[in-house]
Amino acid sequence: MHLLITGVAGFIGAKTAEVLLCAGHRVTGIDNLNNYYSRQLKIDRLTKLKYHPEFTFLKSSIEEPKTLYRIFSENHFDIVIHLAAQAGVRNSIDNPRDYVDSNLLGTFELLEAAKSFPPRHLLLASTSSAYGVSNNDLFIETQKADYQTSFYAATKKATESMAHSYSHLFSIPVTIFRFFTVYGPWGRPDMAPMKFTKKILNGSPINIYNHGKMCRDFTYIDDLAKALTLLLKCIPSNKSISKEIDSLSPAAPYRIVNIGNNSSIELMHFIETLEECLNKKAIKKFIKIQPGEIETTLASTKLLQLLTGFKPKTGLKTGIAKFVEWYLYYNKININ
Repeated sequence: MHLLITGVAGFIGAKTAEVLLCAGHRVTGIDNLNNYYSRQLKIDRLTKLKYHPEFTFLKSSIEEPKTLYRIFSENHFDIVIHLAAQAGVRNSIDNPRDYVDSNLLGTFELLEAAKSFPPRHLLLASTSSAYGVSNNDLFIETQKADYQTSFYAATKKATESMAHSYSHLFSIPVTIFRFFTVYGPWGRPDMAPMKFTKKILNGSPINIYNHGKMCRDFTYIDDLAKALTLLLKCIPSNKSISKEIDSLSPAAPYRIVNIGNNSSIELMHFIETLEECLNKKAIKKFIKIQPGEIETTLASTKLLQLLTGFKPKTGLKTGIAKFVEWYLYYNKININ
């Protein structure tokens, strides 16, 4: 198949492209290589992909009017995976316009292009943050998600609604996948694994929010990429696969699917595991919870399992060990 991946130089985009290329598919990737975090890291991710003869990279911003329309018109994409977005809960408080431009306008341009040149399946990335304030300990796709606590989450929830309207109006099969705290090699520098590792090795204090009373459903990047590629074939139609757990819309070929590990890990346990892999203790600074943050996330993966037969299962110790091995190699650090 010929696939388009937006945000292909990102953490998840680059890994997904690699998996699809290795499976024999043709991938066109687009990214604007912005400076939200290390541009060099993005270039290094792309360098790995450029060894594949079936990979084409296009440097451009998806929110630029008609850019995606032109790209769609010049190609025939069987599948579109929309990963391009401005990420970061805290950054969205300080720089909200970046999230309007990238997440809302970028997704609008994508939907307009897909309307004119419809793919067989359009998959859009969302986030566990979209669940917002919830009375449920377990996040299930069929529950309401009306009370987002960060502007980042609000824009991602808005893109879900935008995609549903286009799916209904123009019969575009859409799958929304909500990610849960993805980590692993080639990860984002603004996320806890990279930030904590750098500071522990440098002997700098790490900020532990909510005094450590936080839990996250950490999902290893390889598991996420596998789940995502399996979902390509699970094209929503007008037929539900389960009355109890299927999130299929009653008005469109549209479905929401969690991709998580179905295991909520305490932040302090995460830090202890990282300390063990680095063989060095962190200097801990306990502070209050930050605006926009959710205390606990835990994904139900029943729908993902029902659709694909796959359940992410990489344990935290294994995943952190692989991340640390990559981090030391990439940054040329010897801790022995």
